[in-house]
Amino acid sequence: MKARLDAIDWQILKELQDDGRMTNVELARRVGISAPPCLRRVRALEEAGLILGYRTLLDEKQLGYDVTAFAMVGLHSQTEADLIAFEETVQKWPLVRESYMLSGEVDFLLKCVAPDLQTFQNFVIRDLTAAPNVDSVRTALTIRRTKYEPVVPIG
Repeated sequence: MKARLDAIDWQILKELQDDGRMTNVELARRVGISAPPCLRRVRALEEAGLILGYRTLLDEKQLGYDVTAFAMVGLHSQTEADLIAFEETVQKWPLVRESYMLSGEVDFLLKCVAPDLQTFQNFVIRDLTAAPNVDSVRTALTIRRTKYEPVVPIG
């Protein structure tokens, strides 16, 4: 069931996505309510699972992760146990930053970052293709990012 949110809740979510570091007092000012009810609303949104956490977005290139690539993985078996086992394996790989189970010809799409091409190639050969139940792996290197909006569109 989708959450029932009023206009203030939506505004709180939008403001926090734009700047998760602002104080509760500033957030309350921006959404037009006083600080105590604002804090109660934020906590309620957190408890309801609408706010998953607060993070700082980093520039991976400036931190030495020059390669961003996608791996399209096909599995031999798609039983629930095999899917869960692969998902658990993916959780252990630090180069994999996002993982999606897909419908269609590919079972999983993995977004990976690596400091260089050799590191990514080693990961594909030593870890990914060698993982249990992996049938096929196709990779695609990114040339450049053309859009980056890691937030939910609100409003």
